[in-house]
Amino acid sequence: MKRRAWLTLGAVVLGGGGIVTYAVASPSGDHGATGQAKRSPKVYDLTLKGAETGKAELPQTDTKQFSLLGVTWDSATKRLHGTAQVRTHSLKTGEWSAWRDLEVNTDPLEDPKERATTRGASEPLWVGPSDGVQVQVVRKNGTTSSNLPKGLSVSLVDPGVVTEAETKAEPAAYVAGTVAETSASPTDPVSPSDSTSAAPTDSAPAPASPSDSASTSASPSATTPTAPTTPPARPSTVPQPPIVSRADWGADESRSPDPSEYNADVKAVFVHHTDTAVDYTCDQSAAQVRGIYLYHTSPKKDSKGNVIEEAWNDVGYNFLVDKCGTIFEGRKGGVDQPVLGAHTYGSNRESAGIAVLGTYTTTGASNAALASVARIAAWKLGQYGADPAGTVQLTAGATQTNYSGTSFVAGKPYTFNRISGHRDGFNTECPGNSLYAQLPTIRSWAAGPVQGLKVSSVTGATLSGSTYYTKSALTVKWTATTPGSLIRNFQVLVDGKPVATTSGTATSASATVAAGQHTVAVRAVHQSGKTTTTAALNVAAETTAPTFTTTPKLALRGGTVNTTAVPVTLSWKATDDTALRSVELLSPTTATFGPTITSSNRTAKSGTASTWSMRANDYAGNSRTSSPSYTPVILQESSAAKSGSWTTRSSSSYLGGKSYSSGSKGASLTWTFTGRSAAWVVSRASTSGQAYVYVDGTKVATVDLKSSATQYRQAIWTKTWSSSAKHTVKIVVVGTSGRPTITTDGLVYIK
Repeated sequence: MKRRAWLTLGAVVLGGGGIVTYAVASPSGDHGATGQAKRSPKVYDLTLKGAETGKAELPQTDTKQFSLLGVTWDSATKRLHGTAQVRTHSLKTGEWSAWRDLEVNTDPLEDPKERATTRGASEPLWVGPSDGVQVQVVRKNGTTSSNLPKGLSVSLVDPGVVTEAETKAEPAAYVAGTVAETSASPTDPVSPSDSTSAAPTDSAPAPASPSDSASTSASPSATTPTAPTTPPARPSTVPQPPIVSRADWGADESRSPDPSEYNADVKAVFVHHTDTAVDYTCDQSAAQVRGIYLYHTSPKKDSKGNVIEEAWNDVGYNFLVDKCGTIFEGRKGGVDQPVLGAHTYGSNRESAGIAVLGTYTTTGASNAALASVARIAAWKLGQYGADPAGTVQLTAGATQTNYSGTSFVAGKPYTFNRISGHRDGFNTECPGNSLYAQLPTIRSWAAGPVQGLKVSSVTGATLSGSTYYTKSALTVKWTATTPGSLIRNFQVLVDGKPVATTSGTATSASATVAAGQHTVAVRAVHQSGKTTTTAALNVAAETTAPTFTTTPKLALRGGTVNTTAVPVTLSWKATDDTALRSVELLSPTTATFGPTITSSNRTAKSGTASTWSMRANDYAGNSRTSSPSYTPVILQESSAAKSGSWTTRSSSSYLGGKSYSSGSKGASLTWTFTGRSAAWVVSRASTSGQAYVYVDGTKVATVDLKSSATQYRQAIWTKTWSSSAKHTVKIVVVGTSGRPTITTDGLVYIK
């Protein structure tokens, strides 16, 4: 079910004997390699046969081009108690579609004169460019329907090629038909009226108060009413969104000659779906709107061209929206006016109707469509100071029951959301379960404030704990769930004051902050003026670089010594007045250390001066570098001053291939050097003995060289001073009982 009763559909009944030869518009002119020539819109009718036998159908019939269709029957006072199904042959694919249901449970007409003079009809179905049709009417349980209304036919609408944009579009493949062509000519149309929810009987319910009617009499002899005075346009609290005018979507205004009628205001907006296919492309939207307009405004004529059943004077909706978010002007009279529409039976006198092209029973509308519905609803309601998220009392224009079972009595007030669904006012499934479930989102977007606003990142600053640190400049990025088209602007706030303002579609902005502690937030201003602000971020701005309170230094450490790699410890200490982030080793190798680490075991190449460059960084991006130079030097045992008995040993396992060994108690070796760190290098085994170590003439250690495993070139004892100076290191053989021998491989120092 959808939104309202359809009045007479455009149709030309051709042929005789029950099945009528189909007549369509053939393409006119050459469209060339790309694009299409302009083609006039046309509406045609094919009669279904067999209604008197309890079934009605049209076998597969070749036609010329059409894009929209619907099933019609004599007299709007009758209901079709079956399911009308159609199949169409695609010009694009050359394939027949699956069976598709047409919505036949439409709103009945409220004016008895109109019911007597207009046709009943299903809702139209957009099928895209097609050249063949098959129709059947069956019960919803799949059996043939009986007691069908008379005059069943299928109306085929070719919306033509009218706008310049359409002439540039690629045409569908055209398959020539073999049937005659007849053009539907303009007739004296009339305005549609609201229709009522009906029980499944052949007769429509009694009409409501004429005050809710959205049309004049549908009689062909009706006098054209005097054009009413157009009320002055009222300003709105929000901007008007872009709207495709009737001229731009190709409305033939000769089909709608009657003057517009106006309400006093717009208290509410009713959202609909057109119950048509959603697999259209957005470049077909204007043609689809034009097709619906043709379907509304084409009367039925006899073979002599006489009007035998009237049509609507115009499309019933005030606005239509496609899935890409394009808004189309619907019923004429001025988009900024409270134009009386024919969209929600019983509520047209106080509302506007917005229809989304497509069917949204199981699948929701696109965000683009929802945003545009929210924009047009907010604009129309804003003209009358209405809050889109609020409620309002509407006076029932008809006695009826809506989709959820709420009963209305004509003339009494009832509470509605300012943005409601068609089903809230009438017994219809429209706008479909999925789109109806999206109405809270539409209300929220339309009313404001901006929803889902949050800061997603801050660049140019580094987060530590709960504070962002920067030198001065930073860029704030954010996200929001409310579409940008409904947002006036975003503002970056520093200490609560705006320092940068962007458009509503922006997602980031840059700002600078002075040195010190600050708060930074993002404020979104909805088109309504309502604001929402993110939680404030703590930001510290500072430009002072960290300092090395202890310059990077090298000290020898225990481990295996090679001529190319001497074990050392690199130590330092860095601080920052705000927050130290890291310390980096830049050369002779690279590494990064956390702010609390102050040393690292490394190796250094002996005999070569190396620059040990380190950089301290804070969270704001300030840094300081310190680059001292150190040279590890290996003093061979042969360079030492000897006393006592020493034996030279040769092996590739020794530094330089040789070492000194002695088991004589009191034998000694003495090295003199200038440096700030020293390490004695030995060989170790299970039979190794002990030695005394003297530094600058003072005994400082007794070192045991014994080891369960044999080891060579081991730095077994180290000593580091606060600064470089001249020192002597002397080792003396202890003469340990049972294992008196020691083997020395030299001394390493750092200068």
